[in-house]
Amino acid sequence: MRDVNPIDLLSWYRKHARRLPWRRQPRDPYHVVVSEFMLQQTQVDRVVPRFESFVARFPSFAALAEASEDEALSEWSGLGYYRRARMLHRLAREVAERPGGLPRSATALVDLPGIGPYTAAAVASLAFGESEPVLDGNVMRVGARVLAMESDPRSAEGRRRLRAWVGELMQAEDPGHINEALMELGATVCAPAEPDCGHCPLASDCEANRTGRQAEFPPPRRRRPTEHLRWVAACVVADEGMWLVREIDEGPILRGLWLPPLADLEEGSEAEDEAVRLVPFRLASQPRRGEAVRHNITHRNIDVIPFFFAADRCELPGDAWRWVNPLDPGVPTSSLLEKLADALPD
Repeated sequence: MRDVNPIDLLSWYRKHARRLPWRRQPRDPYHVVVSEFMLQQTQVDRVVPRFESFVARFPSFAALAEASEDEALSEWSGLGYYRRARMLHRLAREVAERPGGLPRSATALVDLPGIGPYTAAAVASLAFGESEPVLDGNVMRVGARVLAMESDPRSAEGRRRLRAWVGELMQAEDPGHINEALMELGATVCAPAEPDCGHCPLASDCEANRTGRQAEFPPPRRRRPTEHLRWVAACVVADEGMWLVREIDEGPILRGLWLPPLADLEEGSEAEDEAVRLVPFRLASQPRRGEAVRHNITHRNIDVIPFFFAADRCELPGDAWRWVNPLDPGVPTSSLLEKLADALPD
């Protein structure tokens, strides 16, 4: 095990860390929780504006607990992975009802809705100073290079070695700052490709740097194959630019969001016929086909072919339908709605 000086690491962190809103001192445990939920599978630059808007609207667990799920989802709009927002809302209601509020230990936190071992460790360490290593992808990469780990850091053995390494660093300094410094180092210096070793506080202790083998660690993981899909969207546009949307209640991707009617476009089927079939009432006008829109969700690349229907703003066919302004829908939606609005022909 390499003998890393935690003082050097923390000195670097205090000087170079990005100023992120959830890092403001003194630490607000609610802000830590919200940021951890938002940062799951989402880049920091996308999270910052949504985080600030979210905590301004819901400044505490109690405020979020009092809101409806639709209100929480609407404020989350644009971040994707809406299951996280639902779980955060459930968590807020449970915390608001607990006599002691948010638990302080990872062992207790992991029993709450939406909190797994990683998030429990992050909240316990960053908000309450518990000596609990946080092994995100950035920390794994830093540790794998410092230790020149031949094994996969995500394996049980790899995690054991990394936890021991981070735990040793925590014996001398504040656990939360050690975790955050390692995460920041991986995010900004010890990059997956072309790490900036000349500005790394651990360079002299890093076995991969010493041997010039940075690109070999961590060993590459098998990537999930990309799935290519084609969808058709029936975009019914009424007076004053109001769009007909429905709440999606099926499928694993967009459930609970409000969007124009969508359907998979199967091989051999006519896109226009599918679009007409999706409209819940008969229209006299013929649709106009727009340029295809690309929408990516995790490992899925989706080409959405929009058809635009002019219509009067008629009575809705049911509770799962609404007329909305696509630029300010007031319901939980996806960035796909804005993309479709941009594709509307002049």
